[in-house]
Amino acid sequence: MSESDKKLGQLRNSIDEIDSELIELLKRRNALTSQVGELKSQTGMPIYVPSREAEMIAARRQEAEQKSVSADLVEDVLRRVIRESYRSQHANYLCINPDIQKVVVIGGAGALGKVFVDLFRQSDYVVEVMEKDDWQRADAIFKNADLVLVAVPIKLTIGVIEKLNALPKQCILADITSVKDEPLQAMLNAHAGPVVGLHPMFGPDTPGMIKQVVVVCDGRMSDNYEWLLEQMRTWGAVLHRSSSQSHDSAMAFIQVMRHFSTFVYGQHLKEEDPNLQELLMFSSPIYRLELAMVGRLFAQEPVLYADIIFNKEEGLALLKRFHTRFGEALKLVETHDKQAFIQQFNETKEWFGDYAKQCLMDSKQLLLSADDSQLLRKT
Repeated sequence: MSESDKKLGQLRNSIDEIDSELIELLKRRNALTSQVGELKSQTGMPIYVPSREAEMIAARRQEAEQKSVSADLVEDVLRRVIRESYRSQHANYLCINPDIQKVVVIGGAGALGKVFVDLFRQSDYVVEVMEKDDWQRADAIFKNADLVLVAVPIKLTIGVIEKLNALPKQCILADITSVKDEPLQAMLNAHAGPVVGLHPMFGPDTPGMIKQVVVVCDGRMSDNYEWLLEQMRTWGAVLHRSSSQSHDSAMAFIQVMRHFSTFVYGQHLKEEDPNLQELLMFSSPIYRLELAMVGRLFAQEPVLYADIIFNKEEGLALLKRFHTRFGEALKLVETHDKQAFIQQFNETKEWFGDYAKQCLMDSKQLLLSADDSQLLRKT
């Protein structure tokens, strides 16, 4: 063995020792964050405190720069470690309102409904799940219920709500449907007590509610369901209040248009039938991520997206306008009008403003974080 090989071996052994030390440090850190989680569960403190996380990362970045270590590297590592610590902290949560006798989740065996069932049970609430075969004993299920949460598919939501006209007076009626105006009005018509519309802006594959946005559309008697909102904050949620009309208008852009565009893109790929693996080989990391988002859609249940896209006439009108603009843009290519293309590009760039620059930086950061994942590997 040459002298250089010996030296390389010694350096590698030293690196291995440091890596082992890192693992031991992470073990010690996890033990401490578990204690933090226990304390938070006893006091009702929220798992996610944005100001605390921001201060911690800023301090560690400054420390890294002082020691000539990449601040971006330190932030990447810290964010991954912090994300894991949140997961280890949320085994149990404080029950914000111990006076609640029972929570009923209609559709609690479904994917998203089950997330809420688990969270309520982790907070020591008595939870009963109601499914379609349980309506014959509805009176017994709803008796003493202080919260009824509707967590069924969009197409069933209004029909289920219309059956809920005999709930206890003090009972809160809520739903977690991705459309809000019609369900909220249906709940107000069906129940004279407290009513609130909720939209969790995450899917059932998300582990809990930490750092997740939940839209709140107030209905009636908001003081009566303030404990529910505080419970979600304790679970780590970020709440955003909105009118049901504003919510549905935004969802037309965020959900209907994006899902439909992704559907058409995937459908077009299927009809053109290119070699998918070859496309991946020829794609840069950012385009592999974009293709992954298309594949993600088609890995899920079609009825969910059909219900969202086909739900409202307003969504259809938006898609028609998008179709018109797509045709107008295609006309520029057909007529080789590059100048008009550049002009429209610059006008849209101006409309996005500083957000476009932020997106450029965010996407670079995302690619750096994902660079070692299976998603971006070409072999």
